Amino acid sequence: MKLKTLIATATATVALSMAASAHAEGYPDRPIRLLVGYAPGGPVDTTARVFAKYLGDKLGQTVVVENRAGASGMIASDATAKATPDGYMLGFAASPTLTMSPLVQRSTLFDPRRDFSLIGLVVDYANVLLIGPQIPAKNVSELVSYARSHPDAVSFGSAGIGASNHLSAELLKKQADASMLHVPYRGNSPAMMDVISGKVTFMFDITSTAIPFIKSGKARALAVTSKTRNPELPDVPTMIEAGMKDYEVVGWYALVGPKKLPDAVSTRLTRALQDVSKDPAFRQAMTEGGYTINAGDAKALQSRIDREYALWSDVIQSANIQAN
Repeated sequence: MKLKTLIATATATVALSMAASAHAEGYPDRPIRLLVGYAPGGPVDTTARVFAKYLGDKLGQTVVVENRAGASGMIASDATAKATPDGYMLGFAASPTLTMSPLVQRSTLFDPRRDFSLIGLVVDYANVLLIGPQIPAKNVSELVSYARSHPDAVSFGSAGIGASNHLSAELLKKQADASMLHVPYRGNSPAMMDVISGKVTFMFDITSTAIPFIKSGKARALAVTSKTRNPELPDVPTMIEAGMKDYEVVGWYALVGPKKLPDAVSTRLTRALQDVSKDPAFRQAMTEGGYTINAGDAKALQSRIDREYALWSDVIQSANIQAN
């Protein structure tokens, strides 16, 4: 009897596996939901919607963006991690959600290093160090020197505790060994207004949203945080060129799914993602938005997550940062 039960169980398991494999081979045969952890209209949402259109074209199916804002993107990422692993619910992940927010919020919702099927990277983006036009510092070295000699005079704005631009400034503060006061806001826009008016000294902002302020003269760019200069800001030096030799911060957006996606589904999505990255119209749209195409595969994405998780863990612990 026991042998018959074992045989029956094994047969059922094989049948289910074969059915799942057959289903995966026909993937996708219905619309796909792409979860975004931020509100409509912001840079993550805007980029996700462009990406979704091109991904849908390559897959031959509609890809619908679904916003699940909250907890710095972690609500959407948690839903992605816990979704049925069939490829019909995916996540458009921003790097802070997987490498910063879980550390700042001491979250146990998911482990970004282990709880996802990683498909690949979509684009990279740098931050820009911005100061108001009335601030006399002409470069990063002058800003750092002033902060060192005037411990209570330099402040920086951010989109909130644990935001990407908050931690970018904390990394500068740590490497410069200078006193700088953090002024958190509810979003980038109010922080930018106070940088422009001179109420705070500086802030870091993503290139795509910073460029209009720079080109209009409302704010001055001292440096970009990537290792190479941004094509849309060719005259702005990198932080490394500006004297911060170990400073490199590059954010990214990536396509992820729940753990244990079938191999056939992962392969199909990987191929479609690579096709999107090669599409001239998509590349142009991303470049004009201040992004850099990154066609890194799942292995490259895993490496980025592991390395940046360790970097920000050190910065967060050193500065004793924790969300309220």
